[in-house]
Amino acid sequence: MSILAAGVGFAIRGGILDNWSREFNFTGAELGEIGGGGLTGFCFGIIIGGVLADKIGYGKLIVAAFAFHILSAVTTLYPSVGMESASVYQYLFWGTFMFAVANGLLEAAANPLVATLFPEKRTHYLNLLHASWPAGMIIGAAAGWILDDRLEWSWKPQLALFIIPTIAYGLMFLGQAMPKSAASKSGLSLAEMFKDVGILGSLIVCYFLSLFFADLFVPLLTTDGATTEQIAAAGQQASMIGYGIAGVLLITVAVITQFSLGAWLLFVLFIAHALVGAVELGTDNWIQNITGNILSSQQGRFLFIWTSTLMFLLRFCSDWIERTLKLSPPGILLVCSILACLGLYLASGVTTFTGALLALTVYAVGKTFFWPTMLAVASDRFPKTGAVAISIMGGIGLLSAGLVGSKGLGYAKDRFAGEALQQASAEVYEEYKAAKPSEFTFAKPSFGIDGQKLGMIQEKLSAISQDVTAAPLTDTEKMVHLASIDGDRKTLRADAFIPAMMAVIYLLIVLYFKSIGGYRRVELDGSDGGG
Repeated sequence: MSILAAGVGFAIRGGILDNWSREFNFTGAELGEIGGGGLTGFCFGIIIGGVLADKIGYGKLIVAAFAFHILSAVTTLYPSVGMESASVYQYLFWGTFMFAVANGLLEAAANPLVATLFPEKRTHYLNLLHASWPAGMIIGAAAGWILDDRLEWSWKPQLALFIIPTIAYGLMFLGQAMPKSAASKSGLSLAEMFKDVGILGSLIVCYFLSLFFADLFVPLLTTDGATTEQIAAAGQQASMIGYGIAGVLLITVAVITQFSLGAWLLFVLFIAHALVGAVELGTDNWIQNITGNILSSQQGRFLFIWTSTLMFLLRFCSDWIERTLKLSPPGILLVCSILACLGLYLASGVTTFTGALLALTVYAVGKTFFWPTMLAVASDRFPKTGAVAISIMGGIGLLSAGLVGSKGLGYAKDRFAGEALQQASAEVYEEYKAAKPSEFTFAKPSFGIDGQKLGMIQEKLSAISQDVTAAPLTDTEKMVHLASIDGDRKTLRADAFIPAMMAVIYLLIVLYFKSIGGYRRVELDGSDGGG
């Protein structure tokens, strides 16, 4: 129920991005940053929660998560029409950030809890646990479809729906007794739990934290009316602050673990999970918007519900897949990455609903088992880490989803759409380009299409689909709309490179286990278990 609440909020937020764009005139990159806040905050919840879980117990994490969920609702629902865009951005960003912190705290409790309860079938039961994530997305997307597209409700009552399952899990957790992990029962210290993570594993999470803190400090170092040069200088200062904070954290881990390098396999798994976060959650944050633009808003919502339904059902089949197809967890991950790459590439070229249904079905099957199976592999191979390794892994995935996946796809949409419109007509591009450029890491700043102007065209298209007597689009409006579609297609093709890289990593992991006699679960005493 707690993870279902997270899925409901995530799906509804993905469906109201166009509402925020029209109402507050946000660029695609700004929407990506807000959506990214709803992912990066997860990192702080799950990493801090994972470090504390074995020491303070799971119950206290649940209480903190419930409080953050309620506070996030109050903050996110506060903005109103007429407020300054910059103020609205801050409320929406921090509201979604706190929502993600709550989700992270919940998973910091739920993942090690399930891994502890079912040590011999972790892949199966972690997939069952995470079936509630797509279940929440189905409910959220279906509610958005009815309330937004059909009843035309405001975005606020739609987003507030996640409060219902939040109240439910809060009541359900009252009075529950929580077991301890094997690492906690063995009396392992925090330093011993961190040794397999070590410097190498910490390097990955510290890098993403440096990016997060850099983004956090940019607005604090920028004054109103700042010039382009001043903004660039503030960005450099913020980056240095981010690297400094990350460096202190890395040194702290090194000292605590007596300068242990960590396990190289866990380091590779962390890299792979960063890619998982970018392609799974980063794509999910935008897929309704992209497919809705290429086809129609209602078809985009239906496709999102369809892929989420497939994820929900297939996650009940992980044990059957392992036994029947004789695939080890790394083998499942390899096959899934190939399917995800193929599905995204096919989706970039769709022109009909049937074609989109086929392409996104392939993509959905591919992405289904990524997240829980990765957690199972880390738990199987590194039991001494307790809740630490899988919590850090989850944090890396969410940081990547927010800082690379969601934000990067938002930038790609802006850049590719702007370039397509500029190539079609420089004059029209100057009329319709966004007031602010979109930026992403080391990529060049690029102007996308103005969110409010594009939203007006999309509303006109929606009116035409419902009333044949409605005024048709002008040639200029058609040009802008086609440029936005072209940008979305190129964004999906660029996104397909991520699971392609994952396939290479998983292939190497499969070959490694084959060279040592096959995949085995490691017991806490260091011996290989069965399975």
